[in-house]
Formats: sequence, structure tokens, C-alpha cells
Amino acid sequence: MDRAIATLQHGFLSPAEIRASRSVMGLDTQLVADGTYLLAECEGRLAGCGGWSRRATLYGGDHSLGLRDAALLDPATQPARIRAMYTDPDFVRRGLGRAILARCEEAARAAGFRSVEMMATLAGEPLYRACGYEVIAPVRSAPVEGVTVPLIRMGKWL
Repeated sequence: MDRAIATLQHGFLSPAEIRASRSVMGLDTQLVADGTYLLAECEGRLAGCGGWSRRATLYGGDHSLGLRDAALLDPATQPARIRAMYTDPDFVRRGLGRAILARCEEAARAAGFRSVEMMATLAGEPLYRACGYEVIAPVRSAPVEGVTVPLIRMGKWL
């Protein structure tokens, strides 16, 4: 995750925004506990990861204060969440992110959800658009040492 944040955000975020993004991005271990987090291995290495959630938290890791809400969502009326999608910079453009995303969508659909939402990074937006996601709203994170991070709330009907 750290390598993805440090490397893949260049060209989209300033160095200060990249530093601040570490406070609003990362792994929420609730995904692991819920069994909804996937890992992709390639060439014997961890190459990518991502998950989905039936909980209200839209984004942020264990360390992200004020962003987590473990309340269960209603699949009939609320979208599942796509969460913590990262690809190691050594493995980008190989279809790993697309494959993880497709599996997450399939699992959310099987759990009864009719739509999904995510908080995308600027670097991730092109992939998500190519996979059928639409922009709901541009967002800025809460300030981290005076710096906010631009994000994009995106969604898709399943």
C-alpha cells in the first residue's frame, strides 16, 4: 500500500498531498475480519489487493480517525463499499485491479447489493471509469497538517 501511495499518486497529487493521503488511505482490518478482502499474487509476490464491505465506512484505514463506521448496510437500499484497492507499482497495467474489482462486485451482488460505491483516488479514477463507475461527487479529505487530499466518490449499479 505504501509503495502504491508513494509512487502511483505522482502526477496527480503534490508531495504534501501524498504525505497527507497516508492518513486517509490504508487497510481497514474490519475487511479482513469480515472475509471480504482479496490479495493478488504474481510472480511469487503480493501484487495487489482490494475488498468490498457491507459496512458503512466508505474509506480510510484503521488509523484514519473519524472515518470508520461498522454499522451494517441494508443491501436493498444502500450500496456496498469497494475498499482499499491497491496495486504494487511493479504490477500495474496487468489487469490485477480490474480482476479484484470484478470479484468484489460479484461478491457484493451475491450478498444482495444492487449497487456499489467507493472513494477513489485521482490516480484510480481512470480504471474505475473504464469499469463502469460514474462520478458522484469530488471530495476533499479533512485537513492533515493543513493539507487536504482530493478524492472522488464514485458509484456503479450492479
